[in-house]
Amino acid sequence: MKGYVRQWREEWQRLRTLDWQALDLQEAGAWPWAVKVLSGVLVFLVALTLTGWWWAGDYRTALAAAQRQEVRLLNDYRGSVHAAGLLAHTRTQLAELEAQMVQVRATLMPHADTTVLLDSIINAADDNQLVIEAIQLQPAIARAAYIEYPLDIQVQGGYHQLAQFIRDISTLPRLITQHAFTLAPVDPQSDMLALKLVAKAYGEAGQTHDDERQEGPP
Repeated sequence: MKGYVRQWREEWQRLRTLDWQALDLQEAGAWPWAVKVLSGVLVFLVALTLTGWWWAGDYRTALAAAQRQEVRLLNDYRGSVHAAGLLAHTRTQLAELEAQMVQVRATLMPHADTTVLLDSIINAADDNQLVIEAIQLQPAIARAAYIEYPLDIQVQGGYHQLAQFIRDISTLPRLITQHAFTLAPVDPQSDMLALKLVAKAYGEAGQTHDDERQEGPP
């Protein structure tokens, strides 16, 4: 036992006094046995580290892919939660839009009602005691999403009567817009005014009739 202790001490002293830069791999067989042991342990640790790094490569790749998938799934989850929070509000808006569409469609005019519309405008002119020069329905114009029914209107009357006539047209149950207004005195010596305008009623696309003209977007 004492011999082994003394041998270790001697080897330890040799290691402390050893010039490590003077070691030559070609003379590794002549190295002190302690140096050989340390070199072997070092080589074993390096080999073990490289082997472990190579063996764990596939796991590292799988881990990186799993981490990327985790980030993607978290983003998808957050997006789904946000969309779910807006779902009730979106359904409410959709219901409101559908109700508005029903109201708008109710104001569109079938082609069969053009005569009724023409009579309503003539009655409005008569009710306001206007002189009718012309109230004439022009050929329908087919647009991409709807059909226009233009009416040329030329009437004469006082300022207030004409204003009320325009208001009466706008309050008819059908959707009607008014365009191309011209207002001029009939006679410099008279309070009578001449009003010219184009009123347009609208119908749903797809109705067909003989006097329909095809045109592009308005």
